[in-house]
Amino acid sequence: MTDSRHYMVAFPAVLEAGAETKFCVSLFQPNETLVLTVTLRSQERNTTLCEKTSSTEFHDCLQCQIPSVDKEDIWDIEVVVRGNTFYSREVRKVMINDYKPKTFIQTDKPIYLPGQTVHFRLVTLDSQLRPASQLYNLIELEDPYGNRIGQWLNETSNSKILQLSYSLNSEAREGSYKLITSTGGAQVSHSFKVEKYVLPKFDVTINVKDEVSVSEDEIDADICAKYTYGQSVPGSVTVKVCRPLQYYSAYGQPRNAEELGVTDPCDTQTKKTDKAGCAAFQFKMSTFTKLDQKVVQDEFEVSASVEEEDTGVSHQQKKSIRISYVLGKLSFVDTPKIYELGSNLEGKVKAVHHNDTPIPHMPLYLLIRKTWSTHLLLQNLTTDNDGFASFSISTDAFSGDATLYVSKSPSVEYSPFRTAFYETGSHTVSLSQPPSLDTKSVSSLKLKQRDSPLVCDKEEDMFIEYSFVHEPKGSVDVMYLVLSRGAIVIQGRKQVQVEDKSVNQGEMSFKLTVSPDMAPNVQIVAYAVLPSKNVIAHSADFDTEKCFSNKVLLEISPSPAVPGEEAKMKLTAQPDSLCGVSAVDQSVLIKEPGNTLDADKIFNLLPVKKVTYTPYQILDPTECLHVRPKRYVVPYPDEENDAHTVFQNIGLKTATNLATKAPSCLKFMGRQYNLGLPGMVGVSYSRTYDMAVPEAMAVPQSVSVGGFPPKNSEPILTVRTFFPETWIWDLVDIGASGTKDVPLTVPDTITTWETETFCLSPQGFGLAPREKLTVFQPFFLELTLPYSIIRGENFELKATVFNYLSSCIMVKISPAPSSDFTLTPLSGDQYTSCLCGNERKTLRWIMAPTALGVVNVTVTAEAIPSHASCDNEIVSVPERGRIDVVTRSLIVKAEGIEVTKTHNWLLCPKGNTLTEETEIQLPGNVIEGSARATVSVLGDILGRALKNLDGLLQMPYGCGEQNMALLAPNIYILEYLQKTQQLTPAIKEKASNFLTSGYQRQLNYKDIAGAYSTFGSGPGNTWLTAFVLRSFHKAQSFIYIDETKMEASKTWLIERQNITGCFVQSGKLFNNRMKGGVSDEVTLSAYITAALLETNSSVNDPVVSRSLSCLREFTNDFSNTYTTALLAYVFTLAGDMETRAHLLQHLDSVAVKQGGFTYWSQTSSETSASLSVEISSYVLMAKLAFSQTAEDLGYASSIVRWLTTQQNYYGGFSSTQDTVVALQALALYSSAVFSPEGSSTVTVQSPSGPLVFDVNQENKLLYQEKLLQDVSGKNSLRVEGTTCASVQISVHYNIPPPPPVTSMRVEVKPEFDTSRKPKLTLKIMSLYNGNEISTNMVILDIALLSGFVPDPQSLENLKLSLLVDRVEHKDGHVVVYLEGLKKDVQINHSLELLQQIPVNNLKPAVIALYDYYQPSDRAEKEYTLTAEA
Repeated sequence: MTDSRHYMVAFPAVLEAGAETKFCVSLFQPNETLVLTVTLRSQERNTTLCEKTSSTEFHDCLQCQIPSVDKEDIWDIEVVVRGNTFYSREVRKVMINDYKPKTFIQTDKPIYLPGQTVHFRLVTLDSQLRPASQLYNLIELEDPYGNRIGQWLNETSNSKILQLSYSLNSEAREGSYKLITSTGGAQVSHSFKVEKYVLPKFDVTINVKDEVSVSEDEIDADICAKYTYGQSVPGSVTVKVCRPLQYYSAYGQPRNAEELGVTDPCDTQTKKTDKAGCAAFQFKMSTFTKLDQKVVQDEFEVSASVEEEDTGVSHQQKKSIRISYVLGKLSFVDTPKIYELGSNLEGKVKAVHHNDTPIPHMPLYLLIRKTWSTHLLLQNLTTDNDGFASFSISTDAFSGDATLYVSKSPSVEYSPFRTAFYETGSHTVSLSQPPSLDTKSVSSLKLKQRDSPLVCDKEEDMFIEYSFVHEPKGSVDVMYLVLSRGAIVIQGRKQVQVEDKSVNQGEMSFKLTVSPDMAPNVQIVAYAVLPSKNVIAHSADFDTEKCFSNKVLLEISPSPAVPGEEAKMKLTAQPDSLCGVSAVDQSVLIKEPGNTLDADKIFNLLPVKKVTYTPYQILDPTECLHVRPKRYVVPYPDEENDAHTVFQNIGLKTATNLATKAPSCLKFMGRQYNLGLPGMVGVSYSRTYDMAVPEAMAVPQSVSVGGFPPKNSEPILTVRTFFPETWIWDLVDIGASGTKDVPLTVPDTITTWETETFCLSPQGFGLAPREKLTVFQPFFLELTLPYSIIRGENFELKATVFNYLSSCIMVKISPAPSSDFTLTPLSGDQYTSCLCGNERKTLRWIMAPTALGVVNVTVTAEAIPSHASCDNEIVSVPERGRIDVVTRSLIVKAEGIEVTKTHNWLLCPKGNTLTEETEIQLPGNVIEGSARATVSVLGDILGRALKNLDGLLQMPYGCGEQNMALLAPNIYILEYLQKTQQLTPAIKEKASNFLTSGYQRQLNYKDIAGAYSTFGSGPGNTWLTAFVLRSFHKAQSFIYIDETKMEASKTWLIERQNITGCFVQSGKLFNNRMKGGVSDEVTLSAYITAALLETNSSVNDPVVSRSLSCLREFTNDFSNTYTTALLAYVFTLAGDMETRAHLLQHLDSVAVKQGGFTYWSQTSSETSASLSVEISSYVLMAKLAFSQTAEDLGYASSIVRWLTTQQNYYGGFSSTQDTVVALQALALYSSAVFSPEGSSTVTVQSPSGPLVFDVNQENKLLYQEKLLQDVSGKNSLRVEGTTCASVQISVHYNIPPPPPVTSMRVEVKPEFDTSRKPKLTLKIMSLYNGNEISTNMVILDIALLSGFVPDPQSLENLKLSLLVDRVEHKDGHVVVYLEGLKKDVQINHSLELLQQIPVNNLKPAVIALYDYYQPSDRAEKEYTLTAEA
């Protein structure tokens, strides 16, 4: 060590590929020209990174360019220093890492209702948080069951924000959904919830300490409740505090409360909220400490529930409090760290309670450690009034490092588990002695910690405390390195003069300015090479403010705002930034907190935030130290504090010829002594290494993300109709100026909106502080009315007005007049009256509707000027929000049940004139005023279905097969429009949305094997699975369908094939009338074979050829017309012309031909309309799927003419299967006869005059409908021109429920209970007494009495009742799906209804029971409050 030429090079142990990196060099007293070279070496190549030549002392950083690599790799850094008389070489291992860009996903909300649209963004940032261009090969959306329900392929970000959306269907399953994308080999996912929720109107906060000591007498809890618009909630607060039991025994065996023989100690208190919406509680600690400590946990669970006055709406919140056994803390203060042997050591001790208040007059003991476990009493102390005690002790008997303790007892003891104790204080003093080879230096450096984070872009003072012991007089260079994100960013040095004394102590400082690219943390290491050539070092971490290089600010004015007001959003960011702005209702964030985009989520994308160790793969080997015999062996090396370890623990390597490291082993007299395990702490394998977070961990979790009117102007009318949950979801281009103003209209929800805004510019990312905009009306109105009522009933309309101003107003409440209802006031002279601060008032009218249909009720509340005084106070008039107008709609229904009758014609004049006549006759018992008749005309037979894609049948759609019936016709109509080039983007979007939603919903009915069942439970259904397969196959050309799910379904079907080649039935047939002479197996096999052929399976495919040969066995059995028609279609698809001709010839012989119509029925006695439609449709497809000669088309047109007569008002037929098959057949026919030219005129002559419609190529698909003035009488039709016209006359009227003539019967027994809240219990009996053994699926449709709603618990109970597959509640009906009724077996159900709003003159409601596939098998019964009507 005699040579004075020393050097030290510091550099990161893990280097970023392709980056410019600082290597910081110190060259001490070179006294000749020295050349320092840094080389990167691997087995393949050597690269010189940087070089420095100097003949004078030098302290600076060199910028070295690291080469690019593809993957993480280990290299050697070689540092060589050479001069004429000096040579030194040091080699250190380093790791080079290629940091890939990282992606985060943001959704507009953390939680959605089924049916809402999920808006989301993807943003990719490089390792410096600058926007990176990224190709997302696949973005997928997974439902809670792992089904992929949406995907986006090959989307690119172009260094910007990719914004996409997905519409959830109204039946979307509840649970956690995941958006997933893979970038650079790493998968990024973001979760959101789907739930049927009601947004909370107010938020509950619990204010308690995070930790309480067992020594405290009471636990304080303050609970507050505030509405989302900031006002306090009036109501009651219930708080329950529990100390949960410990359910694990000493052996880790779980136990339950019964076994423990105890219950959790709990205490519950209830109080009313004060003016501020708060209530304060105190719970006694003794309540929770009586039980044996072993059976309770060390925490309290606090749950608070606030119930709003009047409404009874309540919200809960939970919090936990840790229990601490620390009674107080003892510590040393103002005590030196170094002592001179023989001098007196003076210092102080301090005693504080758990809450940091001083403990006065406390007796304490000052002890010194002799061995690991023995301690010697030095002095008895007692604290003063401020909790301090001073001491002075002789150091004569000390040797080396001495550890002092201050304790509450005369010995240092560790308190048993879970007993209260005072924390003992300890302090080590080191002997002041000159440094030598076999004693470690007691000199030290210490970076002073700070209480608060470093502020960005501001110069801060950083302090280093130093203590140099027995160093020769002279100067010491104290060097410091500032690291951020794993790289050195700043190097500096300060000189300290060493006086000629044994201990030089003091403090020095340097200036540091934190720039945004150093956030969120800087690590500083200070080190000095002492004159004794010992190296001392110390490092510390400092958090910084979470700032970004792109400074973003968003302001919305005015704030607060009133509903419907014009507002301005001002956005400030770096010029040419692109910003993603969103604003959601705070209620959403109360419902699902913690899922917002914040700075932490962005900083988590950094490849390195801070470094806490050096990876074990690149730890350098160390040599042993040879020790010569002496009085004592080298002291136990303190590997925690040697300079080498300080550097290593912040991920720095040092290449140096100075001694920075304690040896890891000693060689003494030929033997080697390795360091024991305690020395391993310096390596810290287990510490978290933020530097290279495994890709899977680095997933950002849910990055979810106006003026005043002039005075005396007209008051602004506020009609509130716009109540979104997401108000803003926009991309805003800032432009060159760096600011952008965006005009907005404030929504009508009275709440607080919370914004989330981030911006990207080429320079970097920025996140704006969250802005809150409170939308508030000084007073507002709420209306209470039922969902629907029946004409002739009346009810009490209530309008409640709230005044949230601090002053009184004169308020005038006036309903808008209407010819649709009459209002009789019930509140006397109160309609214009005083309403003082924070008061509410309810006004009432009797409302009696006179018109049918949707009736709008509008009420206005206005604050008016007045000379009268209220409560001796002058009335004020608010400037904004002076008028509030609320409109609510009410459905007024006619009495009885609705009947729809349709008359359809398909008329193709071909240049001639065609005429038809029809007479409309209403039954004698029609309910007065309920009848209306319409005429509608279209130029395309599929146009009517196209108009009602979402509702071809007015039937419930709650099961897997009905959902497909909704989905399949969409596909056939889209295919037809595409073939005939009539598919507009608007139609395609509407239909694709329905398809996507239907596809999503259908997956709810799939089991794990790929089979589908009617209600998603029970055995897979072969019919349904085949139906799904053929439909999904066709849908693929319009929407995304998961191929693997289709393959699974196909495999499941193929596994159902038996040895004969036919298929085995699993699950039930859709419609039991399909059965005939042939076994179900043949019909089923024909259906599956058709499905396989429609999905492009080849005739030579073994599965298909085996099933065809099985089916050929039955081609001469004509006992079941349905099966024969289906077989004709199958052999047409298979291209077997001979069999096809044979089957069609028979079908022609049994066809019903009359008046230009051709159709079929199952048997001569069976007149099931839905089966006739299906059979006729299969014959039509068999005719047209192979050849389309003029003869075929002529025959087909007579079938089509009959089919169109069966169409309902919505374009569907009578049930699901007939609708699907008929629309498939009609689409095939329409494609064959489509002509892109021609026009016609349709004239309908009714008793009160003609109605004329024009049909041409432009409006072919337009649904033209006109009201017929005469509801009954004769009407004649005339069509002239060259193109076909589809004409329908439909009549709608109500009649009382007819007496049951069918095989169904329903009885109802109502029981009304007015004891508490009025409640009506319906006891319902359903019975089938027809000819079959059992029915198909049966629907029990319960219409609710006006003003009543089902009790939620009763609905849940009904779902578990006998034969019930599903229960739905919507539009004033409860619909119950029953599996099917056995002949002559009574089935009983019960349902409880709660009266929400009293209605007078209550009219009866109807309960209907019908066979889903034979809707004409139907029974109805009326009921009222008292008994059957």
